[in-house]
This record gives sequence, structure tokens and C-alpha cells, in this order.
Amino acid sequence: MRVLLVGTGAVGEGIAVLARDRPWLETLVLADYRPERAHQVGARLGAPERFPVEAVDAGDTRRVLELARKHRVDLIMNAVSNVYNNAVFDVAFEAGCTYIDMAMSDTGAAMGSYQFGRAGQWAEKGRLALLCMGMDPGVSDVFARYAEKHLFDEIDEIGIRDGADLRIEGHAFAPTFSVLDTIEECTDPALVWEKDRGWYDVEPFSEPEVFRFPDGIGPLKCVHVEHEEVVLVPRWIRCRRVTFKYALDDPFMQILKTIKLLGLESPTPVNVKGMMVAPRDPLIACLPDPAGLGGQMRGKTCVGTWVTGRKDGKPRQVFLYQSTDNADSMGRCGCQAVALQTATGPVIAMELLATGVWQATGVLGPEAFDPDPFLARMPAYDFPYGILEMGADA
Repeated sequence: MRVLLVGTGAVGEGIAVLARDRPWLETLVLADYRPERAHQVGARLGAPERFPVEAVDAGDTRRVLELARKHRVDLIMNAVSNVYNNAVFDVAFEAGCTYIDMAMSDTGAAMGSYQFGRAGQWAEKGRLALLCMGMDPGVSDVFARYAEKHLFDEIDEIGIRDGADLRIEGHAFAPTFSVLDTIEECTDPALVWEKDRGWYDVEPFSEPEVFRFPDGIGPLKCVHVEHEEVVLVPRWIRCRRVTFKYALDDPFMQILKTIKLLGLESPTPVNVKGMMVAPRDPLIACLPDPAGLGGQMRGKTCVGTWVTGRKDGKPRQVFLYQSTDNADSMGRCGCQAVALQTATGPVIAMELLATGVWQATGVLGPEAFDPDPFLARMPAYDFPYGILEMGADA
């Protein structure tokens, strides 16, 4: 498989490192708007003939298309902010490539509407766009599909729960993935889906609950946050309710609220001493690059899919999860835990597509595929998962 990787930030680097020695990978083009960053990742990989470096702005569709054709790629892997999703998605269609991303553009129930609205065109062309194939969304959706297939006869609720005991030394506020995406998903109205009601908004950070995470992380307060699984899961899985809650501490939430209140996340330029500046640009410049946080991070991150329902007529609660320890991820791959956890899902998906195990056309989410071969490959990527039976007090 020949792949154009658009974006070599923290997650893009993880994708490249994980894919480096896989026999199904012929070429991985490292493309970034910061050529020095792409060269830095390339230097880690060696073999420049297999990992050529290119400069690209993800919003420059002509340039992305030029690179796809120049390197004769089979797949475009979108590893940049979701604000570029529609543009890169359209380029993949024009180039006749498979497409993978890790998040959705738009907000609320409209998330992914641009891409899903073109599903017929992709199917007619015989091409596949696999949306939201990161960790959450991504592996969390695969877990949901596995639970439906193997663990439940009826499902009441599928609730994605994301928590960590990570500490980042020297920083009071340091998002561990895209700063823009963090601010957007945490400050937009959160989303819930119910079978009898459809999608509806709730306040961000509302309905706090204490969820006990495994692997020594323990109980954390989780709150509603907008996330793609609430849009994806009901499209393919029979259930009565879907939620997403994120474990956030009060200071982190307060900073996000203040950023939103002051409009500091805005892409609309304002006049600053005669210069037009988008408020979010200096904000991002003042925050640490997530790719450089690994050496300052301590602890684990855990993402899982909490499913309630019935099996053989009896009530059941199960938490399917993956946890990554930062010390382990830095030791194995030199990548911080959140980035490596997010990067592993798309690389496994690329293998399944490259080897023909997953085959489909159209615009699909991870739930549309058989979860068994995905889970079977997780140990080979040092990406173990757990299935935890939970009691009524979980």
C-alpha cells in the first residue's frame, strides 16, 4: 500500500512509527505545512525512499492532489485538524484513493453530513472513505460493534468514557492532542442520542458522574462532551441510547469556558495594532505542542465503551477498553500516550484494508466493519484491550 500522510504532528508521527516496519506498507509520504517537522519525523524512520517528505497546506487541495498523483498513492490518511476534513476528503475522491480520517467536521447531529451526503458517489465510484478511525472515535466504535456482535442480545446504552491520570509537569493547561479540536469539542453543545427522541443537545460539561476506570486509574468525574460516536453508533448498532463523557477536572473546564467566553478560539481575524490576527493563532502559539509533551507526561490514558443491556435474559454491564501508559509508549515508540493510542487504530485499519480483510465502498464508520479481525490484531501492535464485567454501582 502507498499512503499519503497529511499531517506529521503528534498523531501523524505515531502513525508513521507504527507503520514503518509493516510488510503491507510500500511507501508513506510524510506531508506537513512545516517541512522541518516532516523531515524530523522522516529522520526517525530512515529509508527516505520509502518515507519521502513533502511540504503541503492541507487546505491547498490542488497541492494535495498533486502529491497524491505524484506518489501514486492508494490511500490518503488525514492526520490534521478536522477543519480540513471536507477538503482532503474531496481530494481523495478526485484522486481515486481510499480515504481515512479520525474526526468529523461540523457540529451536533450535522457532524459528518458533508461526507455522508456523498456516500452514493463514493459507492458508485467503487471507493471507500472510512471516517473517524482514531481511538475515540475509532477503536471505541469497533468496541461497540464487538459488544453488539458477541456480548449482548439487547443493548440499552452505549456510553463512551474517556479518562486519564496523566500529569504534565510544568504546564497548568496543556491539551494532549489538537488544541483547536480540544476547544471545539469541549465547548460546543454536547450531544446525546435516544431511540425514541433522536439527537438532542445538552450543556457541555453537564450531568457529571463518577466513573471508575481500570488499570489503576480509578474513579474520575466525567461530563458530557460533543463527540462523533454519538452520531456514528446509531447508524449501525441497535441500541436505545448513546452518550459520550470525558473525564475533565474543574480547572481545565474553567480554562476552556474562559477561552470560549472571550472568543479566543475564533478563526475570524481582528485588528491588533494594524495587523489582522485570528485570535486562535496566538492562543495556539502560546500553548505547548502536543508532540513535545511526552517527556513531561506521567500516567495512563484509558478509553472505553461502556455497554448496558441484556444477555440470555439477564442484565449485563461491560466496559471494553484500551489503556496506554505514557512511560511504555515513550519507551517503545518515542511517542506520548494519547498520540500513540490515537495513531494505532488507523494503522490497524490500513492493514486490514491493504490485506483485503476489510472490503467495502461508500462512506462508512468503523461500526460498518467486522470487529473481530481488528481486535485479533491489537496484540501484535502492543495495543492490548480489556473486557471488564461491571456491577450495578459502576
